[in-house]
Amino acid sequence: MMNLTYDEAAIAAFCQKHHIRKMALFGSVLRHDFQPSSDIDVLVEFDPQHIPGLAFFGMEHELAMLLGHVVDLNTPQFLSSAFRQEVLQEARVIYEQT
Repeated sequence: MMNLTYDEAAIAAFCQKHHIRKMALFGSVLRHDFQPSSDIDVLVEFDPQHIPGLAFFGMEHELAMLLGHVVDLNTPQFLSSAFRQEVLQEARVIYEQT
């Protein structure tokens, strides 16, 4: 279950602008306990030729404006190895570069 609506074209444009190959949601946004005040956990994979550096943190704000919620932006490498595999299995892809 996902209790979130979003503009797919705007998400695709955001991903293309920031060289994101894949974007997925995980956490409470996929469960029944997601609330209007909940943040959204987002997992992204960048094109290896375009790693964002400090611009990564500005992307959280930009994406929050698109999704209407505070965003916690992560990459698979940022996730703790204790739960990385579980997150990767549960994540729901909302954009993938073709």
